[in-house]
Amino acid sequence: MKIAILSRNRHLYSTKRLVEACIARGHEVRVIDILKCYMDITSASPAIWYMGEKLEGFDAVIPRIGASVTHYGLAVIRQFEMMGVYCLTESVALGRSRDKLRALQLLSRKGIGLPKTSFAYNVHDTKELIKLVGGAPLVLKLCEGTQGRGIVLAETSKAAESVIEAFRELRAEFLVQEFIKEANGSDVRCFVVGGKIVASMQRTAQEGEFRSNLHRGGSAKITKLSPEERATALKAAQTMGLHVAGVDLLRSSRGPLVMEVNSSPGLEGIEAATKKNIADMIIAFIEENARPNNNKTKGKG
Repeated sequence: MKIAILSRNRHLYSTKRLVEACIARGHEVRVIDILKCYMDITSASPAIWYMGEKLEGFDAVIPRIGASVTHYGLAVIRQFEMMGVYCLTESVALGRSRDKLRALQLLSRKGIGLPKTSFAYNVHDTKELIKLVGGAPLVLKLCEGTQGRGIVLAETSKAAESVIEAFRELRAEFLVQEFIKEANGSDVRCFVVGGKIVASMQRTAQEGEFRSNLHRGGSAKITKLSPEERATALKAAQTMGLHVAGVDLLRSSRGPLVMEVNSSPGLEGIEAATKKNIADMIIAFIEENARPNNNKTKGKG
C-alpha cells in the first residue's frame, strides 16, 4: 500500500514510529507537510498539489494534525476524502474532537461521565459561572489549549474571577470545570485503535503541579482498567467517530469522567509505559480497512 502521513515534522517520535511501522509491514510511506499542500477543487477531478507535485495513488492517509493548524488540516483531509482516499481520522471526527465545547456536548448527550462544566460567551456575573460547577477550587481551560497549555487551577473564587476576567480581556473562549480532588493529580490515558483498547497508562503530575501531561513533566506507568473505565473510553471514542484516539479519564468518586478525547494521541509515552508496538497496530488496522488503489503495486496487506 501507499500511505501518506500528514505531519509538519518528520522527526517527531509518533511520525517516525508510524513511518517505521509502515516500512516494516512492506508499505510505501511518505510524510507530507499539510501547510505545503495546495488544492485544485473541481467536481470532475479534485486534486492535491505538494511543492509542485500532484499527489496521486495513495491508498490511505494518517492525519497527525497539530491544533494550531486544525482549520487548514481539515481542508486537506476533506480533499483527500473527495479523491476517494481512506483517511484514518476523518475530517468530521477530527473537527468534533478539536472543538472542546462541541465534544463535551456530544459526550454529554450520550450519557458519558464528565466533570461539571460551564461555558458562556458573556457572563456579567462571574460568580454564577463559578457556582454552576460547585465553586472553587476549579479548573479553567482555554478551548484551544493542548498538552496542558491554557489550563489554570484556581484555588479560590477570587482567583477564578481574576482568571476569567483576564481570559475575557483576551477575547478567549474558555471552559470552567470542577476540580476532581480525589484524582490526586493523576489521570488515565486509554489508547483506542479500531474500537478496541490496546493500551492504557496512568499519568501522574510532578510535585507542585496539577496537570499530569507528560509534556509538563508528569510520569507514566501501566495501569489496569476497570470494566466501567473500558466501556467509558470506548463509548467516548465511538461518539467522536475516531478509529484511533487517546481518551483521558479521571478516576472520581462517581466513576470515570472523560476529560478529553484526543484525535492525534502521541505514541511516545504510551509505548514507553506499556512496551507495546502501537504504531504497528495502527498500520495493521489500516490494512484491514483501507481499499488499496488498484492501479498501484501493493505491499504487505
